[in-house]
Amino acid sequence: MGKITGFLEIPRETPRDAPVEERLRHFHEFHGRLPEEALQRQGARCMDCGVPTCHWGCPLGNLIPDWNDLVYRNRWKEAIDRLHKTNNFPDFTGRVCPAPCEPACVLSINDQPVTIKEIERHIVETAFEKGWIPPQPPKRETGKRVAVVGSGPAGLAAAQQLRRAGHEVIVFEKADRIGGLLRYGIPDFKLEKRIIDRRLDQMAAEGVKFVTRVHVGYDLSARDLRKNFDAVCLTGGAMQPRDLPIEGRGLRGIHFALEFLTLANKRNAGDWIPESEFISARDKNVVIIGGGDTGADCLGTALRQGARQVRQFEILPKPPLQRTESMPWPYWPFILRSSTSHEEGGTRDWCVSTKRFSGENGRVQKLHAVRLAFETTPGGQRVMNEIPGSEFEIEADLVLLAMGFTGPVKEGLLKGLGVEYSERGSVQIDENSMTNLPGIFAAGDMSRGASLVVWAIWDGRQAAKGIDRYLMGDTRLT
Repeated sequence: MGKITGFLEIPRETPRDAPVEERLRHFHEFHGRLPEEALQRQGARCMDCGVPTCHWGCPLGNLIPDWNDLVYRNRWKEAIDRLHKTNNFPDFTGRVCPAPCEPACVLSINDQPVTIKEIERHIVETAFEKGWIPPQPPKRETGKRVAVVGSGPAGLAAAQQLRRAGHEVIVFEKADRIGGLLRYGIPDFKLEKRIIDRRLDQMAAEGVKFVTRVHVGYDLSARDLRKNFDAVCLTGGAMQPRDLPIEGRGLRGIHFALEFLTLANKRNAGDWIPESEFISARDKNVVIIGGGDTGADCLGTALRQGARQVRQFEILPKPPLQRTESMPWPYWPFILRSSTSHEEGGTRDWCVSTKRFSGENGRVQKLHAVRLAFETTPGGQRVMNEIPGSEFEIEADLVLLAMGFTGPVKEGLLKGLGVEYSERGSVQIDENSMTNLPGIFAAGDMSRGASLVVWAIWDGRQAAKGIDRYLMGDTRLT
């Protein structure tokens, strides 16, 4: 703890974002950076608690007080070394993680928490600028071959850890580029793809091999996969979207959110996409069904494409503005959160259930909905009821279904392998991340269910430990 009274003397400070009218003209990142001196002051706010609950809040168990203190002392190179001990990709989490560490900060009991996420992002960006993140190829080769199927955050974390342990690692990706949901599910204004590419350059220099446009389970059979590799790590995500099977669902103009975001990201990457195939929000009345992060990403994308208006519906009630007795510190508080996209425009509405779609000539024109009331029964069960007379309809030229994912796609590879599933429909794994099949491991959303990037990185690192132990009898991976 560098400055004992720092938390008493220094207020929380965060950088300014670019003005809304400016950032809506492009898809680039717009989050500002604090000067180093300001970040050092923010690091001084950390109390280095005897029981650092920020560790508990962080899925990766990041050594947060350590690198806060190092930043305060202007020891940035040591800070990135400490940060990388638990997190392969702080440049990803420093941008897209909701930072559960911050509400778990002791200061958040009665003050504003330490700016942990901002400090993390600044550490890694400073390190890249200074050339402090070189490739780390293994010092020895084990002669073992590992296939990683899927190139999202879990797959990349597992691949990098396994390669550094000395294994030959080949990452298979069905898309045309590496990155999974980082590449195609998250808009550039939250995560520019150059951030992914510089990590891929590092991993390639370490010896990780990337193979794109190979749909394992179809282009490469499950049998051949098991035959040609000593171990396999399944990191294909939970890509089965939740649908809305109601009247009018088959009308044109109704799409899953990921379809919309993927095409937008591809076009932003310079890919040529025919207008007949592109999903554009320009001059349209857009309705987003689903109030989570994916819905917010659709909102920001639609606004940048020039939508006439955008409305976002959520079936659940509007969350409270502050913690309640049912969500005490340091637990993650389910309070109202607004993303930067919500600052940019559009409207949000809660307790709305979509009943049907209608249109003409096979294309959607209207959405028909009803408002809901939530009640708690004497037995403690929460039920929702439609409010009589609350039915309404709105114009809808483009409807985006952002209601989450139900689990991994089971056809193809998973069916071919014969893996078992948990009660939630995810791939079942043991304490070493191994499935019911010897040598077949799983990590990230595929085994956890749809979750956060930070959890995916953790799962990938854990799977790498399990695979290394399976192949070598022990592991030095952390």
